[in-house]
Amino acid sequence: MASDPSHDAPGPRATRPFWQRFLLKFFGWTFGIAFALAAVAVTIAGVALAVAYPNLPDITDLSDYRPKLPLRVYSADGVLIGEFGEERRNLTPINEIPAVMKNAVLAIEDARFYSHHGVDYKGLVRAAVANLGRVKSQGASTITMQVARNVYLSSEKTFTRKLYEVLLTFKLEHLLTKDQILEIYMNQIFLGNRAYGFAAASDAYFGKPMKDLTIAEAAMLAGLPKAPSAYNPISNPTRARSRQLYIIERMEENGFITAEEAAAAKKQELRVRSGLQAMPVRAEYIAETVRQLVYAQYGDETYTRGLNVFTTVKSTDQEAAYKALRKGIMDYEKRQIYRGPERFVDLPSNPKELEDAIDDTLAEHPDNGDVLAAVVLEVSPKKIVAVRSSGDRFEIVGEGLRAAQSGLSDKATPKIKIRRGAVIRVMKTPKDTWEITQLPEVEGAFVALDPRDGAIRAMVGGFDFNKNKFNHVTQAWRQPGSGFKPFIYSAALEKGFGPSTIVADSPLFFDAGVTGGQPWEPKNYDGKFEGPMPLHTALAKSKNMVSIRILQAVGPQNAQDWIARFGFEPEKHPPYLTMALGAGSVTPMQVATGYAVFANGGYRVNPWLITRITDQKGKALVESQPPLLNESMRAIDARNAFVMNRLMQEITRSGTAARAQRDLKRPDLYGKTGTTNDAIDTWFNGFHPTLVAVVWMGYDTPRSLGDRETGGGLSLPVWISFMETALKGVPVMEPAAPEGVVNVGGEWFYEEYARGNGVGSLGLSGDLNGAAGAEGGRPRGSSGEQAPGVPGDPSLMNSDGRPPAAAAPAPVQAAPDERRSILDLFRN
Repeated sequence: MASDPSHDAPGPRATRPFWQRFLLKFFGWTFGIAFALAAVAVTIAGVALAVAYPNLPDITDLSDYRPKLPLRVYSADGVLIGEFGEERRNLTPINEIPAVMKNAVLAIEDARFYSHHGVDYKGLVRAAVANLGRVKSQGASTITMQVARNVYLSSEKTFTRKLYEVLLTFKLEHLLTKDQILEIYMNQIFLGNRAYGFAAASDAYFGKPMKDLTIAEAAMLAGLPKAPSAYNPISNPTRARSRQLYIIERMEENGFITAEEAAAAKKQELRVRSGLQAMPVRAEYIAETVRQLVYAQYGDETYTRGLNVFTTVKSTDQEAAYKALRKGIMDYEKRQIYRGPERFVDLPSNPKELEDAIDDTLAEHPDNGDVLAAVVLEVSPKKIVAVRSSGDRFEIVGEGLRAAQSGLSDKATPKIKIRRGAVIRVMKTPKDTWEITQLPEVEGAFVALDPRDGAIRAMVGGFDFNKNKFNHVTQAWRQPGSGFKPFIYSAALEKGFGPSTIVADSPLFFDAGVTGGQPWEPKNYDGKFEGPMPLHTALAKSKNMVSIRILQAVGPQNAQDWIARFGFEPEKHPPYLTMALGAGSVTPMQVATGYAVFANGGYRVNPWLITRITDQKGKALVESQPPLLNESMRAIDARNAFVMNRLMQEITRSGTAARAQRDLKRPDLYGKTGTTNDAIDTWFNGFHPTLVAVVWMGYDTPRSLGDRETGGGLSLPVWISFMETALKGVPVMEPAAPEGVVNVGGEWFYEEYARGNGVGSLGLSGDLNGAAGAEGGRPRGSSGEQAPGVPGDPSLMNSDGRPPAAAAPAPVQAAPDERRSILDLFRN
């Protein structure tokens, strides 16, 4: 059977539509390329992982996280008084971080932190979608990624850095728990204002511990990691507020807070601290002293190791000392002539330019505590309108203008004339009004210590640490003036003098042949001479002639040896008669140490400041305790201290410091005023049995404080103001009489000198006038010998005409303390 040709011949080929063929080719190529790219990506990733992963930083140290922690200085009662270090940080364990702070951070930074494994893929998609349709953009970096970047990597935006970040993220998630990672983040992140970590930021911005934060405050702080300067509530409050509100919304969306809590948080008015404010207690000079002591021990680790130093300082005493000294200095300043504005600037009329000009000007003239800087906008003889750095405008009228009347006069010179653009200083008055003032040129010093062990309770080294870092307590060598007389009188007690010894207050003259230089005719402060008077009256009235005669009798060389017992440096007090008037050199700390010998019954104690040093975990590294008072520390006999206390008690009752007992209304106060020639230095050195305090005022470049200024008028009020706080609640304490003293007619005497064996009178015959010169104190008595205890000298006889008894044996010299004294640190 023949075949059918129609079946053998090939028919036409079936074809697909063009669009189908195009799609098939497109998707084929697309998937092929995608597969190839994926294969290349996997290969590259594998190679990168193999090469990069071994080169990643070692992160095992994060399991024992130890960031840079500053040196912190605390008072004895635990108040922070100083901090040193580039980074302000309070290392806080995760279990001590409040939930509200953690929730605020998680809400804005990484809400799925506890559910992802380092890289949040869902978050990436969510952020991409959100960023396309919302004004508020969302980031895609997790908290773990931020820890990897902040701790180990730079902030540069490169592929390599991003790769390392992802790889480090996986490594962190493998090594650490979620809580450990969050703890590092919460403590490590920079939040502006030198604050690292949220605990430091809580203090820096709100002045409170993190545990006390509200929802609104936590939300404000949680907005800082993205851009600490842009969302800083101090410098950019508007932007900070906007981000805070958004974070509160995110907290509500994630179920961290309820709608009611969110609404309340949005309404809360926050009180943000105005910049990096001072510590709660002003103790900069103490903190700096501690810093130097600790640095000498630990070197550069001082600022990164997280050391906590606890001092002997009482915060209430320190604050009282700071305020008392500043008030005393400003009260003196109010009596000075007005020196004129600090600067003059041309103020533009354009409001925006005016605001900028004021900001720039006041930035160069910062506030000084309560002495504030301002720029004058309007001025007339009866009113000044000024503006502060905060932008607040205010008026000064009436009594507030009194200090600057000379600058408001039409006849004022250009230098002191107050006009628009003048930079002036102002203060708030107790009546909540403003008064014009000026920064003082005078300086001051205050130190208080416990005479029972030498513990420093308060120290203020000057008017303002930021203005002058020179610590006048430990570094200023000044003449002590009449405040040095008690040490001369103390030496006299050992030579037979007693409170009732009669000494002549009459003129003295020393010619050039005696002094070896210029003739010297000393005077009393008031220029008057009152004739013979008992020793206790002479000290109470601070009679110079009596002190000189006593030093003549004791002998300048003997007196120089004696004062060393109190901690003074003999070479700073040459053995001349001028020593009787305090012509040597002392520091306020030395004076406080010297008066402590009287206050504690005759023992020499060294000042000390640091009680304990701990690491950041509270482990004690150093603990210090002063030695208990014992006979090896004795500087003078107990009876010497007792009699001297009685003499100085009379000064605070009826003498140059009578205001002390009148104002404080307690009998157990002792002390001595001091004023040098021409009122260049003024002092008050006083004590209670539990507290010695010394006040000094003067100019750094010595010049007169004024003809009418004295230690009783300038320094004593500062001392009284301090003691009013420091002795509040302290019972009255008057020491009991020690063995070896007897009371005769209401006065206390050494037992061996109480029956007419001591010095009954001195200088009544005039034989000692000009008797001792600058070369050794040899009187022109008949014997030609040194005055004390030498028979035959008619000017130094007992009341019964017999020569005085031999001097009492010298007490045991004080043994030096092994601890290095603060005095030694600043001698050079």
